[in-house]
Formats: sequence, structure tokens, C-alpha cells
Amino acid sequence: MKLPAVVITAAFACGVALGLYQPVARLATSRAWLAGGFLASVLLIVTAIALLNRPHLNEAAIVSAVCWIFLGTLGAWISNQPFPGTHIISLINTGRIDLRTPLRWHGRLRDEPTKLPWGFGLEFELVSVDYESSHVPSLGGLRVSFSPKPDDPGLPALHAGDEVTVIAQAKRPQLFRDEGAFDRRAYLASQGIDLVATLRSPDLIQRASSAPLSAGTLLARIRHRLRDEVDTLFASRPEVGAVLRAMLLGDRSFVERDEAVDFQKTGVFHVLVVAGLHVGALAFFLYWIGRKLRLSRLATMLFTLTLLFAYVAVIEQRPPVLRAALMAAIVVLGGFFYRRLDVLNSAAIAALVLLVARPLSLHDSSFQLTFLAIGCIAGLAAPWLERNVQPYAKALRGWRDVTRDAAHEPRAAQFRIDLRGAANWLSARLPLRVAAPFQTVLVGGIGLTLRVWELMVLTLALQIGMLPLMARDFHRITLSAPFANLFAVPLTGVVVPLGFVTLGSALLFPTLAKILAVPLAAITSLLLHAVHWFARMPKWSYRIPGPHLWLVVTFFTIALLLAAILRMAYPWRRQVAWGLSAALLACSLLIALFPFSPAWSAGKLEVSVLDVGQGDSLFIVSPHGRTLLIDGGGAFGAFAGQGNRGIDPGEEAVSPYLWSRGFQKLDVVALTHAHQDHIGGLGAIFENFRVGQLWIGREVGSPALAKIEQLARDSNIPIVHEARANTFTWDNLEGKFFWPEISSAVPSPAAKNDDSLVLKLQYEDDAVLLPGDAEKEAERGMLAENGQHALQAEVLKIGHHGSKNSTTSEFLAAVKPRLAIISVGEGNPYGHPSTELLERLANANVRVLRTDRDGAVHILMNGKGLEVTCFVPCSPMHRDELQRAQAPTHNKNQQEQ
Repeated sequence: MKLPAVVITAAFACGVALGLYQPVARLATSRAWLAGGFLASVLLIVTAIALLNRPHLNEAAIVSAVCWIFLGTLGAWISNQPFPGTHIISLINTGRIDLRTPLRWHGRLRDEPTKLPWGFGLEFELVSVDYESSHVPSLGGLRVSFSPKPDDPGLPALHAGDEVTVIAQAKRPQLFRDEGAFDRRAYLASQGIDLVATLRSPDLIQRASSAPLSAGTLLARIRHRLRDEVDTLFASRPEVGAVLRAMLLGDRSFVERDEAVDFQKTGVFHVLVVAGLHVGALAFFLYWIGRKLRLSRLATMLFTLTLLFAYVAVIEQRPPVLRAALMAAIVVLGGFFYRRLDVLNSAAIAALVLLVARPLSLHDSSFQLTFLAIGCIAGLAAPWLERNVQPYAKALRGWRDVTRDAAHEPRAAQFRIDLRGAANWLSARLPLRVAAPFQTVLVGGIGLTLRVWELMVLTLALQIGMLPLMARDFHRITLSAPFANLFAVPLTGVVVPLGFVTLGSALLFPTLAKILAVPLAAITSLLLHAVHWFARMPKWSYRIPGPHLWLVVTFFTIALLLAAILRMAYPWRRQVAWGLSAALLACSLLIALFPFSPAWSAGKLEVSVLDVGQGDSLFIVSPHGRTLLIDGGGAFGAFAGQGNRGIDPGEEAVSPYLWSRGFQKLDVVALTHAHQDHIGGLGAIFENFRVGQLWIGREVGSPALAKIEQLARDSNIPIVHEARANTFTWDNLEGKFFWPEISSAVPSPAAKNDDSLVLKLQYEDDAVLLPGDAEKEAERGMLAENGQHALQAEVLKIGHHGSKNSTTSEFLAAVKPRLAIISVGEGNPYGHPSTELLERLANANVRVLRTDRDGAVHILMNGKGLEVTCFVPCSPMHRDELQRAQAPTHNKNQQEQ
């Protein structure tokens, strides 16, 4: 068997997937099943060993494969056990810890305090927490951020390993409970972060004891020093320093959001992520130095591996880095033992080691993309290059030596003969002193062309092979990627080794580091200019929904068959390979173009109140498929010049939800009013979708509103101002605006809640009222201007996230809803929804659903009744929940937004 490690790893991975499959995973809760799985695996291993003789070799292989499947299932069961009772998440889930007030946390600093664009970040390994006069032991990770004020004295001197006490109100990382939304909570949990908090004052953090100097604390200080050296060397070029921090040290904190998006648009974001490309370039550079120093094979191997793993230790043991370092180590060790390594086998060994250590990484998108990339290179590109390009590249070596022709295959030998003939013919027509250099330049140019062709084939294989997962995880197609990588990959191969030499010199020879920083900054700047140039190319990057499962399965089935055919030597191989290549290209086009219709309920009005945290976003589909998005949630900092700070619900929640249903176009985007928690996410919506019209109410002097209107004008999207009494009809769906009043000619200086668009949608006998953030004044105006039944609706989206100043008793009596939905953020600092409002709704016998508790709420109206579903199973609101729904917190007197 030529690829035994591939078969073993595939069997183990199948076992892990089986163990994580919900019906099978439930068995792992029983100790009897765990013990049975272990005994079955042992029995299979013994059986496979007993069959290991020549007549029973096939039977042994089958039993061995089944054994690896059992081991994978067992590993998944063991890894997927619930948190221990002292873990902070278990303490929260069981009610032993309440996060609604500040607590005193005790822990150990995992790393040096990290400098951030807006302040500092600290990560703690929790030891215990003080709660209700008790000292509760706890496990888990806490991330604390601190934004110093001008008069703050600064943080105390803290170092990795120090025992620290901090007083802060911690919370779970924000989670959007919408179909398709990015799971930030799981992403941070994979990094060991279970809670996040903001430090209000440096006086609230104290060092309990200092850590003794150890290998771990020393590495943390070196890491911190290297980051400071990057900042110092490139203080006049902060954009270059930010990129070098990411490329060399894995810290993307200072890379601006727009710059990161440009790397994504051009398909070279991998340059900013320390992974295979960077580790491979460093390993090659170290091996080359060892050979140039004429070290022995053993010394070269030890030199390369020692410095390589020292680098991994310095930049932290992150999964992508560990995967790349493990692969590089396998290659270096194989070369030392004179083994002719197959890349697929080497990658499979690395994958097996990582899966055995952490079976749950099989579901990690980064893990999947890493080994898919290796599979594309080794399974698709490399076999093709070995037959079509590399014979000619090898033929260029010693091309003048006729005696070497016989060592090459016939077509390569003929190429050498033709090359000598062409070179001699051209040289005869040139001056004698020019002829020899001309031949060198000619052959060098041919060699460079072949290398560029190799890089183009590799890039195309990567782009096509990774297309399904890139579309699924990032919803982006980058047509310029093959060309952008022709510049980015070679430049990265120069930047990485030169960057490490520069940083190493900064620690020992500062003057030399300043000299080396000049060409390093120039090359990095060239890389940035190339990325920005490709990113500005119109329509070369666009967003799409994720592909259907059947299409992904078909794509990878064809790709696996093609990879197998390319390794065969049958005479019919070429014809079958061309046929499979055509089928693979057809699947790629289906994924890239996504010509499929979106999913919607024909003949019914759909209203989805999405979970965007403390904000609003509603998606409406008419009975005949016309679409309306009202608000996009809040992207804090997106329009305030704060760079990459904060979370963008438009990108992380609203867009993924629309893509999960296959939507690429929105007929109308409506903005209720220009407050950040409604308008902030719309920038991503305008970039990610084709929009027919923009509806807004009153004009106000808001930079955020001006930004959105400019985006609309740049995309030739009509802007329509809506006001009270305006109506529209979409087939048999009637829409009417009840607010705001017609605005004056002079825009108001700032947006107000009572500027909100208030819209009622009527479909036959069913109606829904959507008041935005309208408060008492607007409600009184609507009640005064309309008759007794004009505002009546079965469904009411509660105004202003459940503020006590909205949804007055009079307004509630006029609407007479059966169902009320509150769009509110979990643990928000404003006390929303207020207990007063909840009492009013309870007294009116209105069923309440909330996005902070139920996730996205989906309503289907057929004209005669409602169908209601939630992302989390819908739970009715009971009176006994009122008192504990919003317990007083330390900042309950904070002014409502």
C-alpha cells in the first residue's frame, strides 16, 4: 500500500465524525458504553496482530481499519465529555455563580499584557472567584480588556505567570443565535477563553504574587520584547509594522479592518496568518543556513528543528502553527533518514497525531482548510506538475552537457536538444561577447517561466480545491487570487526570513536591525501595494451563499477520484482525468455562481426578528418572494474610526443568516433611524448584497447616515424618504407608515428614537407592527392621528428594545397584540427589557419572545393565523420570571441609549 498513513488517518477521522454524530454521541454519557468501546478496540487490535501473516494480510488490513474507526469514535467520546463541576461554565449553568454583578476573580496571567490599538489585553487562567462571601474554586479562561483614560495612572507592572486579582463584571462572549451566524463563543473557547470583561480602572487589578522565572515566563517576555521591537523599528510606518506583527508573530490586533478585508478580497489572507507558508519558509531558510555552514546532516537537522520549535514556542502554540511545524519536522526527519517522502503520507501522519491529541479539531474549520490545502497540492497539482512541467525544469540542469540527455525521458531529452539548437542558432547571429550571456539569460528566463507556471498551477489547484469550504466558511469568491498570489507568495518567502533576521538582530545588534528594517519595510510595502491594487479591481471579489451539501459531497467525490486517477499509469488515465476535470470545473462553477433559488415560504408572509445583540434587524419576505431588511444591528466602531475594534452584526449575524437561506439580493433595505445599534451593520449589507432601494425617514446630521447614503449612491441605489401615511403594495401585502411626520427642510442635528420609521404590514387578516425605537411622544402622536383599529396587529415588535419609555399601556391597548417580540442584547447595560414593560405585557396577557433568550424569532402568516419558531426552542414568559428577568446591577442607573 503506497499511502498507508492516509488510510489510517481517514479511518480514524471517520471514527471521530461517527463519535460526534448526535445519536451516537449520546451513548458516551454511559460509562458502560465507554468501557465497551475501549474493550472492542483492544479486541480488534489483538485480532489484527494475529492475522498479520501473508495469507491473511487483507483480513488484517480490514480489521485494522475497523480498529482505527473504533479508536476514533472512542477518542471523540472521551473528548466530548461535559465540563468538570469546578469549570466556570458549569458554575454558571448550575446557578452557583451569577455574572450580573462585578466579582473578584483570582487567576494566573497566561502571557505578558498585550498592547492593543485601544489599550491593553490580559488573559487569565482562573483559579477561583469570590461570590457571596464564598471563595469558589474555578477553572477556565478570562480575557480582560482595558482602555486607559488620559488621567489613568496605567496598569501595575504585571508579567506572565503572576498571581493576579481583578474586580470586573465578566460575561460570556457575545453569541448571535441566528441560522448561519458566526459562533464567536466557540471560536474563543477553542483559544481557552470562556469569559470576557472590561477593566474600569487600573486600581481594580492587583498582583498577589510574582511568578518565578521559568522557561514559559521567559518565552512570554521574549515574545513581548519582539512585539515592542517591531513597533519601535517601524514607528514611522504603522501599517507596515501591523502587517509584520501579523506575518512574523501572529498578532493581527493592529491590522485595520479595511486592510484585512483587502487581503480577503485578493485571496491572500493566509499571508497574515502564521501557518504553513511562514513556517515552511522559515524551515527552508534554516536548513539552507545549515547547509551553507557545512554542518553535518545530524547537526543541520538539529539546528533546523531546534530553531523551528523555539520559534513556535515564542509565537505561542496555536493550532495552525503546530500543524505546520509538525509537517516541517516530519519532512526534515524523513530527509535525515534518506526517506523519499510522499507529501500525502507526511500530511496524514501529522493529521493523525493532531487528531489523537485533540479529536474535536476535526470540526475546526482551520484544521479542515490546512489539510485540504495540502491535499490539493499533493493530490492534484503535484502529480500533474510531475508529468507536465517538472521534466522540463529538470532538463534545464546542465543543458549544455550532451552526455546527460540519456538520463531524461524522451520528451525532456528532445527539449534539451531543441534548446541547444535554438540557443546556438540565435548566438550565431549575435556578437561574440554577447552570445554566452544571452544563452544564460535565455535559459534563466525559461526556467523562471516554468517556476511561475508551477506557482500558477499550485494556486489554481488550491483555489479550485478549497472553493467549497471557502464559500461555506467565508462566503467569498476571489477571482484575482491566482494572480495576487504570484506576487504575495514570493514576497512572503522573502519577508519571513528577512523579518526574523531583523528581529534577531534587534535583540543583539540594534544598529544592524535598523539597517535591515529599511529593505524589510520596502518589501512589505510592496506587498501591501500589490494587495490593495488587486483589491480595487471591480467585481473580482464577491460574496455568495454557502454551497448545498449535495454539491459539496459531489465536488469532493470527483476530486478524490481525480487525485487517484492522476497517480495511476493506465493507458486510459488521460481521458478519464480530462472527464473528471471537466466535472470538477462544472461543480466549481455551480459553487461560484450559485444559480439556485433562495428558500422562502410561498403564499405566506415571513417576519424574522434576528438576534443582533443590543440592536434591531428584521427580515421580511412577502408571500410572492419580495424582500425587505429593516435595520442591520450595530457595528460598534465601524463608522467611528476605531479600526477593527468591536463586533459587526451585519457581517457576523445578518449576512450569514441571509446566505444560509440562499439570498443574494434584497429588494429594499429600510433604516428606521440613524442610531448605531440600527445602522452600524448596514455597511456590510451594502457590500455583501445587491440592494434595490434604500428607505429612510428623517434626514439628520449623522456621519453614519451620510456614510450609508454615500454607499447607496456609489452603487446607484435609489434613496426613498418615507413618512407618515405613505403606503406600498407588494402583491397582496399592504404596507403603511405611521411615523415619522414629514421632516422639515433643515435636518435635525442628531438622530432621536422618535425619528423611527413605524411600519405596519397587513396580509389578509394578519398584521405585524414594527415601531423601531419609537417612544412615548411618537406613540402619542400615532394614537392621536389614527382611528381605534388602525394600529391593531397580531404581532408587535416591542419598541426600543423593551425600554420603560416605549410601549405604553395606551399604545398596547390600541395595538392589542397576541405576540410581542423584544430585540435585546444578553446582559445589556441598559436594563432592557424593563420590569415595568414586562409587567404591562403580562397584564395584557401577551406572549413574549426575546432574542436574548430565544434567539432569532421566525413568524409565518398565512392570512388566517401564525406559525412561530425560534432558533432556541421558544419559551413563553411567565409572571414569576419578571423579578429575576432584570435583577438590579451595579450600573442600573446608567442612562438608556
